[in-house]
Amino acid sequence: MTIEEVAALVQGEIVCGDSFKNREVAYVFASDLMSDVLTIRDTSNLLLMTGLSNLQSIRTCEMSDIEMILVVRDKAVTDEMLELAEDNDMIIVKTKYSMYKTAGILYGAGIPAIY
Repeated sequence: MTIEEVAALVQGEIVCGDSFKNREVAYVFASDLMSDVLTIRDTSNLLLMTGLSNLQSIRTCEMSDIEMILVVRDKAVTDEMLELAEDNDMIIVKTKYSMYKTAGILYGAGIPAIY
């Protein structure tokens, strides 16, 4: 499933990286703890779902080679976050849904958890 299809499922909006909307999502990892994100070994085609909307989340994705971020709970995405994400060819989707509801929708659509 593409990140554009994911955005449609969760009634989300692509706020950064629209040119990458055809990237394939193979797995989802949901966390607000960036230390947990850093433990993931294989991040290819991984979508990070988080409510942590700050530069730390973008920096963690940069270090972990994660290119797709889904921000939940209608958290604001700052200009600094957008700039850093653009510099790293990341796509950011934002949704009003809670993490629980978003995870349920994506799991129901057949996207598995990373573990």
